Amino acid sequence: MDLLNYSVLEKSGYKGYILKDAPEKVMQFGEGNFLRAFVDYFFDNANEKAGWGGKVVLVQPIAMGLTELINKQEGLYTLYLRGSEKGVKVDDKRVISCCSRCVNPYGDWDSVLALARSKDLEIVVSNTTEAGIVHDNESAFDQQPPVSFPAKLTRVLYERWQAGLDGLIILSCELIDNNGKELQKCVNQYIDDWKLEDAFRAWVNEKNIFCSTLVDRIVPGRIRDPQEVAALNEKNGYEDPLTDVGEVFGVWVIEGPKELEDRLPFKKAGQPVMVVPDVTPYKKRKVRILNGAHTGFVLGAYLAGFDIVRDCMEDDTVRSFMNKMLYEEVVPVLPLDQEDLKNFAAAVQDRFNNPFVNHELMSISLNSTSKWKARNMPTLLEYVEKNGKLPPCLTMSLAAYIAFYSNDVQALNDKGLVCRRPKGNDYVVSDDRWALEFFWDHRADPADDLVHAVMTNTKMWDRDLTEIPGFEKQVAADLKLIREKGAKAAYAACL
Repeated sequence: MDLLNYSVLEKSGYKGYILKDAPEKVMQFGEGNFLRAFVDYFFDNANEKAGWGGKVVLVQPIAMGLTELINKQEGLYTLYLRGSEKGVKVDDKRVISCCSRCVNPYGDWDSVLALARSKDLEIVVSNTTEAGIVHDNESAFDQQPPVSFPAKLTRVLYERWQAGLDGLIILSCELIDNNGKELQKCVNQYIDDWKLEDAFRAWVNEKNIFCSTLVDRIVPGRIRDPQEVAALNEKNGYEDPLTDVGEVFGVWVIEGPKELEDRLPFKKAGQPVMVVPDVTPYKKRKVRILNGAHTGFVLGAYLAGFDIVRDCMEDDTVRSFMNKMLYEEVVPVLPLDQEDLKNFAAAVQDRFNNPFVNHELMSISLNSTSKWKARNMPTLLEYVEKNGKLPPCLTMSLAAYIAFYSNDVQALNDKGLVCRRPKGNDYVVSDDRWALEFFWDHRADPADDLVHAVMTNTKMWDRDLTEIPGFEKQVAADLKLIREKGAKAAYAACL
């Protein structure tokens, strides 16, 4: 079977939108599954729905990558967005045609610099992993290419400045706080290191817009089942090893001036991309609602016999527990429009009920000490301050955390803390070593003593949780209920 390219696609009878030729307006550092299922999907839709007429040049971020394969396919690849919307199964196919080519800077750095000098270039996008936005001392101005991503970007900007061209919109998608600001900080450090001109520094900081962004789409990536791959190839009429899969839900929040709404093509295309003055509240929304929901219910759900998230959403008790926590405890204390927050919370149930993804509870359980502290504790504290009482579901979630880390403890070894599920299998709790050693040391404590030890452990929470009126007593009662009646019965008691 022929490899996907424009000629093969035409012969296959594909009827969807395709744009073969257009100016190259975007330089994208990263050619992996996430950017291709998220950012490039939005640019492709902008071409179709807003007449943007732009192409994306992918830049391979590390020495090993997909350049050769992407260029063989002339930048084309098949994207499936799969999931659930309002309880309805969705499996949408789209051939993405916004990517023109891929460049490997480790063998062709000159092509990257040539693109930097292009009058058509408007935007730089990056996702070089959490470790990508770093300043190092190994990157030099005359390297081809410099070692770090920020150093590469500094050289790109310098080339553009020397050509007398306008600045760029720089959209950082790395999963760190203030990603755009941190990237700008690194660029300025290289200007210092390399003793570049003051005029260039002024141009970098005054003519370019470094945007911090929040990205939100789960991207499982390639399809791993050989039989499914073969069936799709047969159905499509071509072979596509670059096939990508993402969930249906997707939101991109970009921090920047209002003018960006018109300079970027997404609003005109009706895409779920927002330009806001401050991305922080939207990050809080994601952490408190989406991530907080996971940490809030999965530990107790695992003890109740569930293994994957989707099965939890198909159970009335667990689903109702999660929704009560979100709608009555989390949403009311967040500093955004309440209807927007409710809509985001409603999408969570669809996302968790994705029929194409088997999201294991044990994978979510990793490092739950720091997760509960970051995702759930702030909401609990704000709820108590606002309402003068405890939120029942979030209170229960801490009891479930303690139960998960202390249920019939068997051993502490190199892999973690070995516990035993009620009437079931052994499982391994993974967390910071000091946290696991704490629960091992307290494995024989009665419920009241264990709760007191946990809540007064300031290394865990940076505060003494027993200072919250009634909290210790209620968590102890909840823990006893989980141990005596089971986690599902305990969840039901909150409803």
